[in-house]
Amino acid sequence: MALPEQIAVQYSEETAGYMSVRPVVKQIFQLPELADLVISVTGKDAQQVQRVFLSGSLHYGGYKYWWNALSAETNEIASLLKGFPDDDPGRSFDPSAITAVLLEMAGGAQRQVTEITREEACKKKLFARQSPWDVLTRAALELAPRYEKYSHARKADLFRASLPYENSKILLHAMLEIAPRTLRRSWRSLRPPAAITFVCPR
Repeated sequence: MALPEQIAVQYSEETAGYMSVRPVVKQIFQLPELADLVISVTGKDAQQVQRVFLSGSLHYGGYKYWWNALSAETNEIASLLKGFPDDDPGRSFDPSAITAVLLEMAGGAQRQVTEITREEACKKKLFARQSPWDVLTRAALELAPRYEKYSHARKADLFRASLPYENSKILLHAMLEIAPRTLRRSWRSLRPPAAITFVCPR
């Protein structure tokens, strides 16, 4: 049976793993819209998408989505996914295209990722010429990060670079030194990152 072009989807916000008391929203999704939501979690894996379609539910971005089970052959799912972007390892890194950085701290099971957006880090001290974002973009040029993957959740290509501990300390110190007081307060829990991922929307 062919997949329908329109799917009735319900969703509600979740709190601490449980459904909240907020009302359930009902909405008609076009098939590509639902596929886009699903691959934000699964990636372009036809079998994974097939399983989620059939399960009729998905948790994403603090919401639970559910719909009537959708049955489809793997080749139909694969055909649907052709319209979505693929990884592009040959893509050049353009520091001017960065809209956010992901700082990876610690390692193993304790790995913690903190996102800093360009809008946030462009804030300056009064009369300052530079912002923490200038520090991060200089680091991007110096580190020459390697291509990692295309993120469907972020609709962006990710470029990642590892950092020696001493370099990491210097980078974090430079960011905090130039940051206005409000940013220093919000970043007080930051530790020297082991790696940085640069987010470049496609």
